[in-house]
Amino acid sequence: MNKENTFKIIDKDGKEIEFEILFTFESDETNKNYMVYTDNTTDEEGNKKVYASTFDPKDENPILGPIETD
Repeated sequence: MNKENTFKIIDKDGKEIEFEILFTFESDETNKNYMVYTDNTTDEEGNKKVYASTFDPKDENPILGPIETD
C-alpha cells in the first residue's frame, strides 16, 4: 500500500482504520469530487469492500460526505 494514497479515520469505538484511495474524479454533471477507497477487508463472499464518498480536494483535511444521487 502506497502511504501517499492512504488516510486514517477513528471509528465510533475509537479504533484507527487505514483506508487506501483507489481513485478520485470530478463529475461534470454534479460538479462534485468523488473518492473511491477501501480498507482492504473482504465480505463473507471474499469480495473486497469498497466505499465511495464526496470530498473537497481544496480542503487540507477533507471531510467525506455521503453520495446522495445516482
